[in-house]
Amino acid sequence: MGNPPSIFPRARIPYGTWGSSYFPAWQTSPLAEVNIGQFAGEAMNRILGLRRVPASQLDYLVIGSTIPWHWKFWNAPLVASCLGNRVPGFHVEQACATGLQAILLAAAQVETKAHDTVGVLTFDRTSDSPVGVFPERRAHQRTVPIADVWDNFGFDPATGNAMITTAGIAARKYKIDRSEVDEIALLRHEQYFQAKQSGFLDRVLVPLEVLNLQGRPMGRIDDDVGVRKLTLESLRAMRELDTCVTGGTQTHASDGMASLLVTTPEQARALSPRPEIDIRFVGTTTVRTQPSLMPEAPALAVRKLLADTGLTMADIAVVKNHNPFAVNDAVFARVVDYDWKEMNKTGSSLVWGHPQGPTLTRLVIEALEEAVDLGGGHVLVFGCAAGDVGIAALLTVTEGA
Repeated sequence: MGNPPSIFPRARIPYGTWGSSYFPAWQTSPLAEVNIGQFAGEAMNRILGLRRVPASQLDYLVIGSTIPWHWKFWNAPLVASCLGNRVPGFHVEQACATGLQAILLAAAQVETKAHDTVGVLTFDRTSDSPVGVFPERRAHQRTVPIADVWDNFGFDPATGNAMITTAGIAARKYKIDRSEVDEIALLRHEQYFQAKQSGFLDRVLVPLEVLNLQGRPMGRIDDDVGVRKLTLESLRAMRELDTCVTGGTQTHASDGMASLLVTTPEQARALSPRPEIDIRFVGTTTVRTQPSLMPEAPALAVRKLLADTGLTMADIAVVKNHNPFAVNDAVFARVVDYDWKEMNKTGSSLVWGHPQGPTLTRLVIEALEEAVDLGGGHVLVFGCAAGDVGIAALLTVTEGA
């Protein structure tokens, strides 16, 4: 295994101090009734308590979300108040890449010695997302209303294409067969249910109460509601919406939050329940491909990152990606010459849903937990961001004395 230098030599992710909510599908959870920023702050406080990390340890907060929420103008300082520690911070947004970009920006804060212990908190609520009305004085229409979630998925202003169209275009470019995509989707669901049955998901997902204004419980989030049990026969029978895309081979909108910490080596050892585990940042890159070829962009990002670090796919212990379409995995397998059966072994967003902001954060947490189970190794996490952008990051997990 190669050992390239770290891009952030000072930054560490303390093992076991992280957590994610379950991701209930759009309009299936009580999160539709609450302020998601407030909920996320209070949920992170709950997770830190379970991990025996005082919120007072944080001296900065990076939050990430993509859907407007009430009081968003106050962003990280408000969420920090809900967390119970009035630290400064900022908000980041890069479509579906938000969850990974927030982690990388937190690492940069630690690396530059601006802050020592940075909380990363990502969240989104697709349920009942607000409808914005935007002035368009240069057009014949005075205002143009746009629904934040659904209209953005359905229309790229740069191309006029929907997200689902990008999957169809990529499938045709790479001559992907529908039968292969159905097999990928089936395997991803089997991987998820195996991880759930084994208890793996119980180590990273935290059941959370949703409280009303009086502080009384109004519901509990304790399952990835929306995940279906599929068979190859049921997948084969589904209507094709675009080339190789059906209702069973694409993800679904959902709600949720995820959090972790980035800190110094000394603090990581002090905060982690297993201080011998060392988690470092190796490298990252973001690329843009041709318009409306979203499933290709993450694969190109990985290919560039491997070239930059001098690693090959044979050096990677855990491969995990945000795959809004099963087509993404088929394209990745072709671009980097990799067996798609060897990735996403504990589940992926194709199955458990896509709340956007926290999607890649949860993927990072699951990937790191999987690497620890394997005794360490390089971890590759990647995904897309809107219509034609891909992001990839490499981390490494080692276990010392």
